[in-house]
Amino acid sequence: MSLLTYRSAVARGIAQEMRRDDRVVFLGEDVAAAGGVFKTTVGLLEEFGPLRVRDTPISEQAILGAAMGAAMTGLRPIAEIMYSDFFAVCWDLVANEISKSRYMSDGQVSFPLVIQCGNGAGLRFGAQHSQSIENWAMSIPGLKVVAPATPRDVVGLMAAAVRDEDPVVFFNHKALYASKEEVPDGEIVDELGKAVVRREGGDATIVALAAMVPRSLAAADLLAEEHGIQATVVDVRSLVPLDTQTILSEVEKTGTLFTVEENPRLCGWGAEIVSIVTEERWDALDGAPIRITTPHIPLPSADSLEDLALPTPRRIADTVAKALKG
Repeated sequence: MSLLTYRSAVARGIAQEMRRDDRVVFLGEDVAAAGGVFKTTVGLLEEFGPLRVRDTPISEQAILGAAMGAAMTGLRPIAEIMYSDFFAVCWDLVANEISKSRYMSDGQVSFPLVIQCGNGAGLRFGAQHSQSIENWAMSIPGLKVVAPATPRDVVGLMAAAVRDEDPVVFFNHKALYASKEEVPDGEIVDELGKAVVRREGGDATIVALAAMVPRSLAAADLLAEEHGIQATVVDVRSLVPLDTQTILSEVEKTGTLFTVEENPRLCGWGAEIVSIVTEERWDALDGAPIRITTPHIPLPSADSLEDLALPTPRRIADTVAKALKG
């Protein structure tokens, strides 16, 4: 076992796959000599050299265009978009080309590529550098969507993403980079589309993703200490494919559903989970599912205002307690 930060886990996950398969290449802005703007790719250039770890111009279209061509011709590229907000610059390539070309070629061309990015708030970067946009990617047919919450899952899910034959958008949450945990040594490989139950309780089911997972676990502690409420916390891990069976099973046990997401409220991924649960397990619910989200506003730069916008352990706990006692 090794104590690993989320930041270091990104580099370890990429290195694991580059050692295993020399078709895996990595490209993006400042990912080579600088070790990444968030220091998530330190050591990759030194180990794998400039042919496989490449700095690119400041052009998201160029990065994804090169990655798409590389995937079409037999490589397995990992391309980095520095901030997920910048997907807006190259969204045509993601939504209309990378996601659809395997389908439109009837499988004659495959797209085993990963697009990783820094996602989410928490570092006070404001409205254009702090968005959580996993719901953008979730809405596009042909893409798989991953958002790990722990260092161990960064490594295992990166392996699953690189080895997949379809394009995967991999969201690393910026606010989690400094978090750390003990991670097993050796190769780690997970399966896309498998949620993990991080905590079990019989009174409430909380479904969360990425940085909202540790916040939901902290909320579960508050619920137990202050109200005697025992909450299950489900870490979704990947939105496409979505592990509906685990979610439905945990909802059946408690009769409740609370989704916690960093997305703005309108059209967030929690709405899709609520829809699935109400359609497939309506009789198991003791009350209406409740979504805990950010407001439908641009994220502010001011510390206090960003804190007010994001779901906090206190807001999560108070919302759950009010619903169960109401």
